[in-house]
Amino acid sequence: MNRTTRLKNLLTRPEISFLCESHNGLSAKIVEEAGFEGIWASGLSLSAALGVRDNNEASWTQVLDVLEFMSDATSIPILLDGDTGYGNFNNMRRLVQKLEQRNVAGVCIEDKLFPKTNSFIRGEAQPLADIDEFCGKIKAGKDTQRDQDFCIVARTEAFIAGWGLTEALKRADAYYKAGADAILVHSKRNTPDEVLQFAREWHFGCPIVIVPTMYYSTPTEVFEQAGISLIIWANHILRAAITNMQRVARRLHQDRTLVDIEEEVVPVKEIFRLQGEAELAQAEKRYLPKSDSRIEVIVLAASKGTRLGTLTDDRPKCMVPVQGVPVLQTLLERFHDHGIKSISVVTGYKPQPVKELGVNTFDNPDWATTGELASLLAASSKLAGAAIISYGDIAFRKYVLTNLLASMAPITIVVDGSGKNFGSHKALDLVEVSQPYQPSGYDIAYKLVRIDPGMPIAEASGEWVGLVKLTDQGTAIFLEAVELLKRKDRDYLKLGIADVLTFIVQSGLSEVAVQYTHGDWLDLDDLQDLVEARGHEIC
Repeated sequence: MNRTTRLKNLLTRPEISFLCESHNGLSAKIVEEAGFEGIWASGLSLSAALGVRDNNEASWTQVLDVLEFMSDATSIPILLDGDTGYGNFNNMRRLVQKLEQRNVAGVCIEDKLFPKTNSFIRGEAQPLADIDEFCGKIKAGKDTQRDQDFCIVARTEAFIAGWGLTEALKRADAYYKAGADAILVHSKRNTPDEVLQFAREWHFGCPIVIVPTMYYSTPTEVFEQAGISLIIWANHILRAAITNMQRVARRLHQDRTLVDIEEEVVPVKEIFRLQGEAELAQAEKRYLPKSDSRIEVIVLAASKGTRLGTLTDDRPKCMVPVQGVPVLQTLLERFHDHGIKSISVVTGYKPQPVKELGVNTFDNPDWATTGELASLLAASSKLAGAAIISYGDIAFRKYVLTNLLASMAPITIVVDGSGKNFGSHKALDLVEVSQPYQPSGYDIAYKLVRIDPGMPIAEASGEWVGLVKLTDQGTAIFLEAVELLKRKDRDYLKLGIADVLTFIVQSGLSEVAVQYTHGDWLDLDDLQDLVEARGHEIC
């Protein structure tokens, strides 16, 4: 059953029905989850949620935007509090057309003049619309609707304006004959006398709708006995929200701490639940490429860094501060900047300072006698899919990681083609690439030939930065290479990551793609590196 039919059934069934107010997608979902069969999109609440007065200060198109979110978030019918229809008959035609496009089940319009004023503000001073003009608006709406069950509720403000029962009945009779699906009779008294008197005198089969905001203490049984069809709880979700927002805001300002507040508010995970985060997670598994659905980062940070002297007496070199921040922390923040949260760090020498960062860690107790491969295998449980392997003592510009993440090759490494460290005292991971770096060579498919610290400088295309990305396929290839090396070399645990990459290429297991950078990175091997890094904007 579609939403329009369900709203019509709520108006016409023998037992009394209820609508509850909501004013945005979240509150609409809450109302549906509470068990209500329909929603009242209150003009007062919609305006208040937007921070404006209930005087048509929010345009009808702005109201439609909110309604679209409410409709998308729920499956129950929505009845819009459409004020006066936002203009004349032509505006009404346009409104009905747009509401149907957004799957809104009906609209209630009131017989006042545009722009309207809330019924509880100087009601007696508010003029009512001409009966014939208002009837024309109802007819225009009914003629426009394409769904025969779309409901137009006509609201008479005769009691609000102080015109009495006779005028209320006269107007309701005209509106019913013009095609209204129901009559909403409104009163601002704190007793239900006016609406009950109206119900006794109303002899048509047209449903009666009431909004008992002011006469809230009246038992619902009274309305059932009077033959009321539908009750609207018109603004209480918004009012409850305001009460609690004001209370929490005052407490936060006064106490300057969350310690007492946190237990009184819903956990953040409840917001995620209402937003449908679980559905999105399932959709990601279905529609996103598997290799991009999750990527693990493994940072190799087990070494001491003896060339940094006394700076590493009580910490590993990855925790030596540069511009007041450990180089490892800067590296972790770079990954976080790209939305990567699943990060593991392999420790060895003096692991406690790394553990104090709160990051997931694995230990290589044999760090002093083994190589990078042994550290990586200490975190082998994380090598089950797409992964980035990174040295723990490097820093780089944001674009370096952005470009690396965009690579679709099974295995991709980052190479610095600037030659900035060539001829220095440093031990370099020199790289031979299929073609040298070309500033305009964005469309060149650079491939790794070998990584060899001992190769002549003249043969080197650049220096490996210490970053490699593996797709799901790339991880499988990498692990296959490790198994082959294990059988071939009893001392395979002393190998570096560069050794494995070179073996992959030279054994024909796979090509290794190269992404060039041009000097926009640094590493921390010795005191000279530290001096240079402290003035470097990368850090």
